[in-house]
Order: sequence, then structure tokens, then C-alpha cells
Amino acid sequence: MSKKEAIKGGEFIIRQTEANEVFIPEDFGEEPRMIAQTCQDFIDAEVIPNIDKLDAHEEGLMPSILKKAGDLGLLGVSIPEEYGGFGLDFTTSMLVADVLGAGYAFSVAYSADTGIGTLPIMYYGNEKQKQKYLPGLAMGDLLGAYCLTEPGAGSDANSGKTKAVLNEAGTHYILNGSKMWITNGGFADILTVFAKIDDDRILSAFIVERNYPGITFNPEENKMGIKGSSTVQIFFNDCEVPVENLLGKRGDGFRIALNILNLGRIKLGANVIGSAKSAINQSVQYSNERKQFKTLISNFGAIKYKLAQQVIKTFANETAVYRMSKNVDDAVKRNIENGIEKGQASVEAQREFAIEAALIKVFGSEMLDYVVDEGVQIHGGMGYSAETLIERGYRDSRINRIFEGTNEINRNVTADTLIKKGQKGVIPIFEEATKIAASLDDMPDSPQFKGDYFEDAKMIVANFKAAFLMLIDAAQNKFGRKLAREQEILFNFSDIIMESYIAESLYLRVKRLQELKDEKAASIYKDILDVYLFDSSNVVYKNGLEAIYSFVDEASQCKYIKALRCFTKVKGTNVKEARQRIANKLIDDNRYMF
Repeated sequence: MSKKEAIKGGEFIIRQTEANEVFIPEDFGEEPRMIAQTCQDFIDAEVIPNIDKLDAHEEGLMPSILKKAGDLGLLGVSIPEEYGGFGLDFTTSMLVADVLGAGYAFSVAYSADTGIGTLPIMYYGNEKQKQKYLPGLAMGDLLGAYCLTEPGAGSDANSGKTKAVLNEAGTHYILNGSKMWITNGGFADILTVFAKIDDDRILSAFIVERNYPGITFNPEENKMGIKGSSTVQIFFNDCEVPVENLLGKRGDGFRIALNILNLGRIKLGANVIGSAKSAINQSVQYSNERKQFKTLISNFGAIKYKLAQQVIKTFANETAVYRMSKNVDDAVKRNIENGIEKGQASVEAQREFAIEAALIKVFGSEMLDYVVDEGVQIHGGMGYSAETLIERGYRDSRINRIFEGTNEINRNVTADTLIKKGQKGVIPIFEEATKIAASLDDMPDSPQFKGDYFEDAKMIVANFKAAFLMLIDAAQNKFGRKLAREQEILFNFSDIIMESYIAESLYLRVKRLQELKDEKAASIYKDILDVYLFDSSNVVYKNGLEAIYSFVDEASQCKYIKALRCFTKVKGTNVKEARQRIANKLIDDNRYMF
């Protein structure tokens, strides 16, 4: 990283990042790559051969596979060494999540156990709680689950009705209520349960052991996808929880829940990378075997278009995930240097990048939906058959737009959190927006490209950001604090913010790749960047235009639309030929090797 002041979460929207400031997957050293290979070998040996048995919920199979993962140390990747884990950095833990993401329902069980099932105790538990539970969770002797959602409390998590009342002796909290959609609930030994103590407005959190009296578990839910993951409803009827199992302080539960969800969003962004690469491999391998009209279907332009778009979206998502992961690692180190305890330092770092976490969750989940949908299409009728893995991948993907906060919630979080950081003066968004607004009357019809490939790409990305700043200035003037209620407009803003971040991440990675390789080797990555910027400009323009017509007064609309056209102008690109080159590399390699 450069010596200038470290970037804050969300600050990318007004700050120029240099290529030497970002981490890209090509920076991983030998040890992380060996860990990744261990994960891939585990998926190939333990998960894929058992995939049908897992979907049929063969008794004890999922816990036994998780235990085998624990024996390899894969459940303790993030857990500190003093509690039996490896204590690896955040970026390496994301690499593990990435590779294991190809494990279908297993990846859901793994993520729930190692993420939301373990991290509340790791980050918020006292020393006695950590000593008691973390070593077992690291080894797989204990498996974890997270109990937040209720029949009447989904996105509005704090509206949950589960109650905890201290008994007369003051030794136990008596839990009453129910939780639903609990991943790993059919077998988890340790449950992090959220409930309100007495008449509190805010949730508290409790560590609940499976064998405590007063807990009952419904049968496994039948689901559209991720069939092999355990999902049950849990009931607490006068369940006695020792007072020492209160996690954090009274009323900390809602804060714990939100912070853990931030991490879940980031991890989901990594999980979908492995899933997408697996689906791409299935797509290209099928297209290289299937013949129609006396030729392989991989020779058809329509198929090449789909294959190329699968690669472009996956590569872009991967790029953004690892950029943000290193930002989190750097923030953890800074926090520790400033005297913050390591667990709290991690929590604060992840919260710092809540905006990036939310937009990556949205982009990644929608990317995977595209990849598996087109994967089914490439397979044709076979893609609709349960005999193929692509059919399973298609069904499994759909939950990702609901997991870890719906994409609607996360779009709202992206825009609203960024705007609030501006309103509070944390990031000088509105100062920069005012400068952009003052220049609109002199806006040219088109940006002045310089003829230097990377300088022009940088300008395009900067202009995407300028489009948002122009619009947020007008929206703030129009709505003030009431802007938070304008969800449709916030969604327009969120998509512009998201495209700006992904496009910038991609530009920075491609620039680094040319420095690491050479111009010829980097040319295919320039194709990826060219097509992405072309497509992204249309997304920014559409969302900007919708926003302008939604709230800008009619007399000013022409001025704003002219500026928007300038801000979304890209250099003319033969995207057909670029996509063909991307697809041809994939077809020749017969697997994803980007």
C-alpha cells in the first residue's frame, strides 16, 4: 500500500485509488495457494461424490463431512491459534470461502458454521466463553448455528418476539419463542440465539447448547435449492440458559447481529466465485462436447456471447472481493496498532467497509444468478434435468439474493449508509458533489479522451462517480433528510455506486496485470475491462436517467441529461470481437483459467 492516508469505507466514491494500492488474486503467495488446493481436493473427494446423499439428508452425513473439514483445519481458519485455530488473515479466509463455494449445499453449511455460527462467540464472547466453545468449533467437535429470523421478523430483525426472563434465583434466563430458517439447525451443537430480555426494545444474544431442556426442533424444511443444507424451525419453551451464557452485554444483540451480517455479506461475495467458476466449467465443457447442425455448439456466436459474459462478470466480482478483503485486513492492523483488542479490531474493520460489503453481496449474488441461468441455457434441455450439476447450481443460487439481508435491503444499505457518511461529514461527499453541480452549465458533449488506454479507463470510472455526485447533490437539495424514504431513487443511486466500485476495481486489476505480465498477456484482460466498461456505462446511464426523471424539475432536466450523457460516454469498442476472444480462450482451455 502507498504511504498516503488509508482509505475509509465508502471513500472510493470521491477518492482516486492507484493500482499499487490494491490487492489482486495474483498476489497470493505459495501458502495460501496450497490452502486453496487443499480446499479444492476436499470438495472433489468428500463433497461432490456425496452430493445426492447430502440432498437426501442422509442421517449424519453433513456433520461427518464438516468434521472431516475440521480435521483438516478448515473450520478453524479464522479462529486464533490460542483457541485451536490457524488465525489466518481475512484475505486468506476469503480465499477458502471462494474455493469451498463450489460445494453446493455443503458450502452453505460450512459458511454458516464457520461464519455466523462461530464468529459471534469469537468476537463478542468473554474469555471463559471462548475457552469453552472455540476449540470445539475449530476442530468440528462442536458445530454452530445462528438463530435470528422469526416468523414475524425477517429483514426487520429487531422486531423479534423471543423473550428472555431472569429466574428468581438469578441463575438462568428462561427463553420462550421460536426461530425459523435456521441453517445447520438440524444438527448444530451451539446456537447463538437472539431474544429481548424482559421488555427491552433491543435484542440481546445468548449462547444456547442443543441439549438444554426446553428446546424442540421441527423436521427439515423442503426447499427449492440448497436441499442438502439443514434448515429447521426451532422452538424454545421455558428453555433455561445459564446467565454466564449471555453473549456480550444486555442489549448488545442487535449490534452483534448487524456486525455479523456485514461479515456474512462479504463471505457470500467470495462463496459465489467458486460456484460461478464451477458453473462456467460445466458450461464450456458441455459446449465443447455437444454438437448441433454438425458442429460443436461452442462454435456459435450466441454461445460465445454467453460464455464471455459469464467470465466477465465472475472476474469482475472476484476482483472487487479481494480488493475489499485487503482493505479490511489493513484496517484490522491499523486498529490493533491503535490499541484496539484484536477481536474488536476485526469487527470495527468489517463495519468500516459495510458499504462495500453490501454492494458486493448484491453484485455477487446477481452475477451468480446470471452465470447459472445461462449455464442452463447452454445445456439446453439437459440443463433442466436433475441429472446435471448445472440444474442443482441454478436452484442453489436463488437463495443468495435473500441470504444475509435481501438485495433490496443491501441496495438500501449501500446508498443510505454512504449518504449518511456524507451528511455526518465522515466523507466529504456533498462538498465534492457541489463542485460537480457547479460545473454542469459548462459540461462538454463528450469527455476528452487522452489516447492512453489506462488513463482513459480511469477517466471513465471517475465519470461514473461524478454521475452519482451530480445526482446526490440535486437529490439532497430536493429531499433533504427525507431522501432516506425514496427507495426507488436510492436503488438507482446504489446501482451507480456499485458499478463505479466494480469498474474501478477491474480497471486497477487489469493495470496491475499488465505490470506483472506484459502487454500481450494482458490483452485478454483488457478485453474483459473494455466490455465491462461498455456494459456498465449503460447501467449507469439508465439508472441516472430514471433518477433525473423521478425528481429533477422539468426546466433542469435537459442540463442533467446532457451531463449524464457525458459522464457515461465510453470509447467505441468492438465488444463482439472482444467477447469472442474471451470466449475462445475459455473454449481452448476448456475451463476457467483467468
